[in-house]
Amino acid sequence: MKTKVAVVILNWNGSKFLEQFLPNVLEYSKNEATVYVADNASTDNSVALLQEKFPEVKLIINAQNGGFATGYNQALSQIDAEYYVLLNSDIEVTPNWISPIIHLMEEDPSIAACQPKILSYFNKTQFEYAGAAGGFIDHFGYPFCRGRIFDTLETDFGQYDDINEVFWATGACLFVKAKVYWEAGGLDDDFFAHMEEIDFCWRLKNLGYRIMYCGHSYIYHIGGGTLPKSSARKTYLNIRNNLTMLYKNVPQNQLFIVFMARFFLDGIAAIKFMISGGVKDFWAVTRAHASFWRTFKHTQEKRKKLRHHLVSCLYQGNIVSDYYLVGKKFFSELKTNKFSGEMMQ
Repeated sequence: MKTKVAVVILNWNGSKFLEQFLPNVLEYSKNEATVYVADNASTDNSVALLQEKFPEVKLIINAQNGGFATGYNQALSQIDAEYYVLLNSDIEVTPNWISPIIHLMEEDPSIAACQPKILSYFNKTQFEYAGAAGGFIDHFGYPFCRGRIFDTLETDFGQYDDINEVFWATGACLFVKAKVYWEAGGLDDDFFAHMEEIDFCWRLKNLGYRIMYCGHSYIYHIGGGTLPKSSARKTYLNIRNNLTMLYKNVPQNQLFIVFMARFFLDGIAAIKFMISGGVKDFWAVTRAHASFWRTFKHTQEKRKKLRHHLVSCLYQGNIVSDYYLVGKKFFSELKTNKFSGEMMQ
């Protein structure tokens, strides 16, 4: 029998988060969703904990740790549901966190995915880095959010208690129609982790679907549960995957200028890392570019299978210069006419 809503938590050595947050997820998903945990070949006591303390949770055990993308693809292929909710293990959900989003998505067949408001678990009046009030991306591939541009996090005073079209929805809490998930081919297995949800949402938009933010639902996120923010491994994955995402999805007539700009900007970032003592991050940028070119033909084959056109909510400016040179730290300071297509107000 098909489940209407499947909340799916991908876990890798996160027993402490499961023990802390899973009771809350079960309590506030009661009568609205079936809760699954997909374990990515953990080596801690996660599976034993689930079997002993949470027998009501449906457990899926992946044979190996394929990262975020492969882990979810493998798990979701085993779940028969109308809606998937990809939920990080380090999230505290709140009462009525599911129904406002499902109601919104059921009203409009053009909506493929949606996210709630993401607030910081440690500072609950502040937006959280990974998703905040909905994601955007600039012309050169730099992601940012309503409520968070680079390291500037806004205080939540109700300014984003709305429903708004966005460019991408965070993988920390991603509601997606199951049929559309597979129509788009799921997450890109080659990404392993980081940027995969932005690439996925871009592909959805190229298929003609919309991505939404619903501020009527909110959750609290710890963040950085797998890789710390300052990790050179994270730098490598973010840059490598970002370049791959751009090449897969940018329209043909924009490819040259976008990549020339990115090579220049990434070079500046690498030099900045080196000057500030971040030698590992310097090499992470270098290795990321080398990896992109090493797998270029493979990425090229993927690009040939995708549609490419100018999509809504793409910021036709450079968020790097707007933030660091012009001093625009808040989303409200960005010019709305720089966003392609129309955004809901």
